Amino acid sequence: MTHPLTIIQAQVITLDEGHPQAQAVLVGGGRVLAVGSLDDLRAQAPRAEVLDHRDVLLTPGLADAHIHLVMYGASLTQLELFGVRSVAEVQARVAGRAAATPAGKWIVGGGFLTSELGLDGYPTAAQLDEVSPNHPVLLHSRDHHMVWVNSAALKLAGVTEGTPDPEGGHIVHPLGCLQENAQALVMDALPTPTRQEWLAHARAGANDMAQRGYVSVHTMAFEDIEAPRALQTLAAQGELPLRVWACLPHERLLLARDLGLALNPGGLFQWGGVKFFADGALGSRTAWLHAPGFADGSGTGIALDAPELIYQRGLEAIELGLTPVTHAIGDRANTEVLNVYEKLRPAAEARGIRLRIEHSQHLRPQDVARMNGMTSSIQPMHLLADGPMIRDLLPHLRDTSYACKSIRDAGAVLAFGSDGPVATPDYRDNFRAATTRRDDQGELIGPDEALTELEVLWAHTRGPALAAGWEDEGIIRPGARAAFTLWDRLGGNARALVM
Repeated sequence: MTHPLTIIQAQVITLDEGHPQAQAVLVGGGRVLAVGSLDDLRAQAPRAEVLDHRDVLLTPGLADAHIHLVMYGASLTQLELFGVRSVAEVQARVAGRAAATPAGKWIVGGGFLTSELGLDGYPTAAQLDEVSPNHPVLLHSRDHHMVWVNSAALKLAGVTEGTPDPEGGHIVHPLGCLQENAQALVMDALPTPTRQEWLAHARAGANDMAQRGYVSVHTMAFEDIEAPRALQTLAAQGELPLRVWACLPHERLLLARDLGLALNPGGLFQWGGVKFFADGALGSRTAWLHAPGFADGSGTGIALDAPELIYQRGLEAIELGLTPVTHAIGDRANTEVLNVYEKLRPAAEARGIRLRIEHSQHLRPQDVARMNGMTSSIQPMHLLADGPMIRDLLPHLRDTSYACKSIRDAGAVLAFGSDGPVATPDYRDNFRAATTRRDDQGELIGPDEALTELEVLWAHTRGPALAAGWEDEGIIRPGARAAFTLWDRLGGNARALVM
């Protein structure tokens, strides 16, 4: 069986150093066959169909290197709290949703930042009770490292003023907010989605990303086991519009080893990483910091997975051919992960595995150089909202927060993403944040760390591909996957083109 050939005429940016620009690309069978001038490709394939996109840019396809894909799909129908500026505004939105929701049914939403609510401390259950006494309410903070709940939710979960903090978590008093591992106390009381609901969430997330111009994503665990199963089902049914590189929570690593984990590198769904959490997040004051800690005196954060655990299970992951992937936001968390990775590096290099840190958000200057040879999976768009918090809470780390240029110059592979649903997966925000270094208030954060638009494109295409071990993606050259993004301009409007 022969595959039809297609020539795509466009202003081609290949990201191939040996042939950086071209007029056209010849594709067939889902692969790039040739790159060059329109006349040359027409001579090679005179019967090929020609797609005329001469007025737009054609680049390797966009990738989101850090998203919780099924959770993001679920969030599309939940109560949105991005940009709320007061408790009263949250109350108004919850009241509106409660009025349209049968009594007793859960109201779930998220996207608020405590720093934007105008409070000295944390919001309380009583404030939600005022507008929703008959519905259990669970609201995720924007970073998903804290939930704000009402009394009905606490009652269903059996949480009282006397409930002790779980390991790696904290129950804020007066009751209403639960941080890190304490979130599970209430989240476990949520109704379990059906298989069809999981499939609907997975389909919604994947389709939304494809419509935004993405051709692949790295989904980062921190989800129910049914989430990746739903993605695998879509892949098996031929309904997955994206290539997916998935992470396994480290707690499931032993089971995966015993069952024999199939990496399935040839399909659209692939298990690729094992996920760890070294700490929490800035917005919830749970990022793990070196002294002096947060400038408001709220401490040094919360350490989660112990370095010894990351080392032992990291070795087991490498033996299975999987990449250790560790969430590290605070400067202490990054130091500790880099210490572990130095010990894991020989085993990883022997297997051709690139060790990976998620976020790399706040670093001490002396730790930046240690990123050499690793993947730094960063979400520059978070700088937009984080800027005021960095100035207020981490002024001593201002110049090495989101240190994209320095990390790249140190020899790390930059891989950009969104952390959706923590943020809307809009690549334009990453372009804006990484090139201007201005937050939503117009203030500069580490201006020397600015990247060019072409460098941001690389970090949103080739960087994620290298992080996943995909030599055939994020570049336009013969043999590469025929998965592209069309642009009116770099960082502007985009759409996917997968052949």
